[in-house]
Amino acid sequence: MRNRLSDDQRFAVLCMLGGLLCGLAAVLFHLAIHHLFEWLWHEASHREPTEFMAMMLLAPTLAGLLVGIGVQFFAPNAAGSGIPQTKAAYYNKGGKISSRTGVWRFVLGALYVGLGNSLGREGPTVHISTAITSRIGRWAFRDPTRVQAMAPVGMAAGIAAAFNAPLSALTFVFEELLDNFAMKALGGMVVAVVIAAAVSRTLLGEDPVIMAKIAEDYQTSAWMLVALPLGLAAGLIGHVFVRSTLGLRGWFKTRRWLPMWIRPATGGLSCGILGLSAYFLTRDMGDAQNSVFSIGYESLEAAFENRITVQIIAVLLVMKFLAVVLNYATGGSGGLFSPTLFIGGMLGALVGAGLVELQDHGHWIPAFPSDTKVIGGCVLLGMGAMFAAVVRCRFTSLIIIFEMTGNYSLILPLMAGNILAFAIAKHLQPVSIYNALLLQDGVTLRKMPAYRGAQDYRKLPVQSIMTHEIFSLMAGETLESALKRISQAQSRFHAYPVVDEEGKLVGVITRHELTDSAETMSVGELIVDQQILSVTTDTSIRDAANRMIARDFQQVPVVSQVDPKKLIGWLTLNDIARQQNAVEG
Repeated sequence: MRNRLSDDQRFAVLCMLGGLLCGLAAVLFHLAIHHLFEWLWHEASHREPTEFMAMMLLAPTLAGLLVGIGVQFFAPNAAGSGIPQTKAAYYNKGGKISSRTGVWRFVLGALYVGLGNSLGREGPTVHISTAITSRIGRWAFRDPTRVQAMAPVGMAAGIAAAFNAPLSALTFVFEELLDNFAMKALGGMVVAVVIAAAVSRTLLGEDPVIMAKIAEDYQTSAWMLVALPLGLAAGLIGHVFVRSTLGLRGWFKTRRWLPMWIRPATGGLSCGILGLSAYFLTRDMGDAQNSVFSIGYESLEAAFENRITVQIIAVLLVMKFLAVVLNYATGGSGGLFSPTLFIGGMLGALVGAGLVELQDHGHWIPAFPSDTKVIGGCVLLGMGAMFAAVVRCRFTSLIIIFEMTGNYSLILPLMAGNILAFAIAKHLQPVSIYNALLLQDGVTLRKMPAYRGAQDYRKLPVQSIMTHEIFSLMAGETLESALKRISQAQSRFHAYPVVDEEGKLVGVITRHELTDSAETMSVGELIVDQQILSVTTDTSIRDAANRMIARDFQQVPVVSQVDPKKLIGWLTLNDIARQQNAVEG
C-alpha cells in the first residue's frame, strides 16, 4: 500500500476500513447488550417473585463486581463512558488507544449495561471505535499526525453507528473534540461515517433508534412557547445531574476504606434496588416498566405516544436519575448519552402532561390538535434541551434529535429550548461534564481546544492548570530534615506548602526562609500566626492571578471547596504565564 498509494489515498482507504470495522463493532456491541438484557429479563420474569427479585438484584451487582475487578487489575481506562478517555488519548497521547483497552471496554461495557445497569452504550462505542482506528493508524502510518488524525475518524464512526445518526456524528466530533474544520479530517470522517452508518442500517434496519410515532405536520403555534420553561427546567435539572455525578464520584474517590474494585458493585446493587422499586411502583399504577434497568428506550417510546400515566413518568424520571448517578459515580462502564436523553424525555412528558391538564381544566391556554401530539412534541423538546444542558454540544443537540426520532417538524421551539438550557447550564457550571471528569482525575486541560481562546482560558478553574503532585513539608520536622528531603527528591522550588500530622494545610514557607534560619528550628515555628492565601479548585484563573498579584505572591496552595485545610494542588504564576503563552502562541 505504501508503494502504490499516496499518503492521502492511503488515509482515505484506511478511513473506509475503519468505518467498516467500527460499524461492525458498534452493531455487535448493541446486539450483545440487547440480547443479554432480554435473556436476563426473560429468565427473571418467569420465576417466582422472590427469585425474580434476587436475580434482578444480583445481576447488576455481579456486573459491577466484574467491572471493578477488570478496571482495577486489567484495564484502568474501561470505566466511565469512554469519551473523556478518548479526548485524553487524542490530546495527550497522540491519539493512541491500545487494542487491549478496546477489547476490555467491549466486554465490560456489554456485561455492565446488558446485566441491567442504567448507563448507555454510545460512549463506550466511541471508545471502542477509536481504539480500532488508532490500531489501524499505528499499523499504516509512521507520521504521528496521521496516527492522531485517525482518532476523530473512529469517534465519528462510532457515534454514527451507535445512534444511526451520521450528521450528528460529525458535529459532535467537532464540538467536543476538534477546534477547527480541517478539510482532511472532515473528508476522512465523512467516509468513515457513511460506511459505519451503512453497516448499522444494513444489519439493524433503517428505522431510527427511537421509534417516535408522532406526526410531522406540526404547525407553528403559541403552545410551543412551552419550550422556554422546559429549557429552563432542563438547564437546572441538567446542572443538578452533572453536579450530583461529579460530587458523588469525587466522594467515592476519597473513600479509602472501600476498595476500588468493590465500588461498581455497590452501584450495581443500588441500580437493582431502584429498578425493582420502579417496576413494582409502576405495576401498582397499572403498567409495569423495567426501563430503569439497562437503556430503557421502550418507556421513552411509550411516553412519545402518551401510553403511560403522569405518575409512571414521574417514578421513572426520579429512579432513572438516581440510578444513573450512582452507576456512573461508582465507576461503572457505560455512557451518559442514552440516560441523558431518557431523563430529558421524561421531563418533557411531565411538562406536556401538565400543559394538557391545564387545557382540560379550562385554564386559558392556546388550543392544540391532540394530547398525544403535544406530549410527544414535549418529549422531543425535553430530550434536546437535556442533551444541550448535560453534554453541552449545541448543534449536535439539535441534529441528533432529528436523526434519532426521524421527526423534523419542531425546529424552532427545539432551538429555543436547547439554547436556553445550554446557557443556564454553562452559567452554573462553566466546565462541561467530560472535561470536568478529566479534571477530577487529574488530567490537565491545557491542550483542550475549547479553551484556546483568549477570553475563555481566564474563565477556566485553576484546577485545569495547577500542579496535582505536591511536595509538602511537615510542620513538626526540623529545617535540616526538610532541606535534606528537598535535596534527595531534587524538588528545589521557590516555596512549599506545610501540613500537619493529619495532612491538613497549616501554612506556606519559602526556600529563602528555610535556608536563612537555624537548622534546629522546626518548620512550624516559621509559620506561626501566618495568614494563608489560598484558592479553591473552582476559582477562575483570572481571579487567582488578581489575588496573587495584589498580595505579591508567586504561588498559592489550591484547597478543597468544602474544606479549606484540605490541600488539593499547587498554583504558581508560572503556570498562569505558560497558559497565556500557549493561548497567544
